[in-house]
Amino acid sequence: MLVVYMGKTIRSKEYAVFIERMKKAREETGLRQIDVAKKMKRPQSYISRVESGEYRLDILEVKEFARIYKKNIDDLIK
Repeated sequence: MLVVYMGKTIRSKEYAVFIERMKKAREETGLRQIDVAKKMKRPQSYISRVESGEYRLDILEVKEFARIYKKNIDDLIK
């Protein structure tokens, strides 16, 4: 069962699926949220907000996550 908190402006099922792909990609690389945050020079709370659906990513941020996770951006947004 897919359960993702979606804030007022981020409610689509499609975005929830995207967020699940992002989280899975992180887990497959063996990285913790804090590891990703350090690589991005952001607080761990940023990664948490992304993965909970509280923060909506723009394409440049998705590109950065794909680089860190060593994934093709298409794998994350398909």
